[in-house]
Amino acid sequence: MDKEQVINETRDWVQKAVIGLNLCPFAKAVEVKKQLRYVVSEATTPEELLKELAHELLLLRRTDPDEIETTVLIHPLVLTDFLDFNDFQGAADALVEDLELDGLLQVASFHPDFQFEGTELDDISNFTNRSPYPTLHLLREESIERAVESMPDTDAIYEANIATLEKLGLEGWKALGLKTRG
Repeated sequence: MDKEQVINETRDWVQKAVIGLNLCPFAKAVEVKKQLRYVVSEATTPEELLKELAHELLLLRRTDPDEIETTVLIHPLVLTDFLDFNDFQGAADALVEDLELDGLLQVASFHPDFQFEGTELDDISNFTNRSPYPTLHLLREESIERAVESMPDTDAIYEANIATLEKLGLEGWKALGLKTRG
């Protein structure tokens, strides 16, 4: 595994999709200020990944937000099956509670095969949460609260994302030239 390539492909996704399509209106500032930490895990089991997640959560907690605002923990070798990945989210949330970080940090998830319940695999709405590799995004609750205050109708973000992707279409997504599974 080439960690630099994994980071570059993930950064490309952040810049072209997440920021470029404005899927997250709060991401640009963090990326421009270089406050987004990219970490590639070598974990091959969920247990190893959980240990790394604990380390990264604790590191984020004790680091000044001006230095690291948020972290993406990319794990290309484990939880490549979306259903297994989805099940792991419960363990990730439990870990946040066990580390007494509930209310301080949270974990969001992105996956190459992400699929909302009740959708077809290639439904364009699924691409709002599709990343080049299985990825856990560690976020500060305080930052989320500030973002919500600046944009009271956060439901509008999800709705705008779906509208953006529907307008773009599958061919438009492919034209972004992002790394995809397969």
